[in-house]
Amino acid sequence: MRTPLFIIIALAIVIGAHYYIFHRLWHIVPSQPGRIIVVSLGVLAFASLVLNFFVADVAPLKIVSLVYRVGMSWLVIFLYLLLLLAATDLLRLLPFGPFGRILPAGWMSFGLISAIITLILVVGNITYRHKDRVELNLSIAKQAGSIKELTIVAISDLHLGGAVGKAEFESWLPLIDAEKPDIILIAGDIIDSHLRPMLEGGFAESLGKLRAPLGVFAAVGNHEFIANVDGSEAFLQSAGISVLRDSAVLVADAFYVAARDDYSNRSRKPLAGIVAGLDSSRPIILLDHQPHKLAEASLNGIDLQISGHTHNGQVWPLSIFTGMMFEKTHGYLQKEAAHIYVSSGIGIWGGKYRIGSRSEYVVIRLKFEA
Repeated sequence: MRTPLFIIIALAIVIGAHYYIFHRLWHIVPSQPGRIIVVSLGVLAFASLVLNFFVADVAPLKIVSLVYRVGMSWLVIFLYLLLLLAATDLLRLLPFGPFGRILPAGWMSFGLISAIITLILVVGNITYRHKDRVELNLSIAKQAGSIKELTIVAISDLHLGGAVGKAEFESWLPLIDAEKPDIILIAGDIIDSHLRPMLEGGFAESLGKLRAPLGVFAAVGNHEFIANVDGSEAFLQSAGISVLRDSAVLVADAFYVAARDDYSNRSRKPLAGIVAGLDSSRPIILLDHQPHKLAEASLNGIDLQISGHTHNGQVWPLSIFTGMMFEKTHGYLQKEAAHIYVSSGIGIWGGKYRIGSRSEYVVIRLKFEA
């Protein structure tokens, strides 16, 4: 099978950027032993990123976790090293100003670079660990049987088994329980990339602690497809989570919860096919992992849509690109009668750093008014 051209181009760019970083560090570090150590550590970190794809299903889970954390943290370090070194080199090209001697070779320059990167990582990790509580008070002009108000806790992008371990996930449970939700809705990417850590790490028991009187419902995201969507669905169902795939269910004879398969599944049902036959006089809540074509919600009678996927860019400047890719990369949007919320996610993909974004859980107070 022929390798797509864009993959070849992407690999060439990544390898070229790494060569540039290692070349610059080699000339900044003043001693030969120091150069060898610094560049070797960078190469090992990059190798961990690549190795992660090969050991995830065979190595002991502790080794898998270590390789994952080192490799994914290197992605963030690599990004900010590239931005920092490229910015200083561009400044040197200016024909004016005292920029010619920015970051001269020496341990002081290397120490300054290390301090800046360390500060970014520390602040990014602290920011990630603080979960924002977002509250929305919304009204829907429909009746929901005897239910006049519904408290929803909505989360997305947990990425369990990769970046997020069992203990960390369980530390989120008191935040959710404190809201006394009537229903919990999860907008996809519960699993990171592999089922094995979920099966062998006791995550079913932990997920079973998500409880709400009207149930816990979830859509699948692109990472469930990466991890094997059928196996992911079976695992989540066994943990007490009702997984909806291109389907809808009537809850408490009052309102519908519907969910679409992820956008990466090109054969997923059109939204019109999912809501066909539903009683449109009842409220319809939709889970759709990726926030594409948001106008479809209002065109198909959706009252509330909850999405995720974007992480709001997770680390700057990636937020610039997610802002260009999606009509709404984070936050609340109303389309006609449809309320839409795109969550930045409670968890994380890759290294545990949030730079220019926050992790969050969303509390929605939904009133039904005829």
